[in-house]
Amino acid sequence: MSDDRLIVALDVPDALSGLELAEGLGDAVSFYKIGLGMLTGGGLALARELKDDHGKRIFLDMKLFDIGATVEAAVRGLSRFDLDFLTVHGDPHVVDAAAQAKGDMKILAVTILTSLDRADLDAALIRPGDVADLVVERAARAFVAGADGVIASPREAAAIRALPEAAGKLIVTPGVRPAGAARGDQKRTETPAAAIAAGADHIVVGRPVHQAPDPRAAAQAILAELG
Repeated sequence: MSDDRLIVALDVPDALSGLELAEGLGDAVSFYKIGLGMLTGGGLALARELKDDHGKRIFLDMKLFDIGATVEAAVRGLSRFDLDFLTVHGDPHVVDAAAQAKGDMKILAVTILTSLDRADLDAALIRPGDVADLVVERAARAFVAGADGVIASPREAAAIRALPEAAGKLIVTPGVRPAGAARGDQKRTETPAAAIAAGADHIVVGRPVHQAPDPRAAAQAILAELG
């Protein structure tokens, strides 16, 4: 089994495409993220197949947000799929509800999406302040509310790792781009090695792998960079 610090995002249209990609990556990748975009394309069925038939770890990235009772019910239902990680928004009431129903899953709280910058937060009427400072504060509050880990950009990983509340917790970083790769819609990015050095436990990489001419080679290059 490969180094599970690399999580490959199966950001493809449907489960058949996702399975084809995973089979092409083979034993080079052991951990996959299935996101909201594939939910109606058979995402949960793919999660089960990758777990049961291929022995992979699964990160279901749903970013749940609702009133507490609804989040708790949704998480309880998803806990029956033998998932490894599940994301919810990092608001304390959401995290607390998810933690009550998670079963064996790890609940990861989203701090601030890596595609957002201060201008985006202003447009959403989010309170003033440096983005990194807000991410760290949201991470601390999520840990207190019961999160097993957080989702944050690599640029904030070191400050989160330094929090007393972060002891024994996971930091998972999207917004990771190998040297020379296009940033796409991500605004707060770092290289794989920099993310791990900053304190991330796992990095999430999507397009630089699945859009590469040789996805397996691209994944292996990222793993080599991690050392």
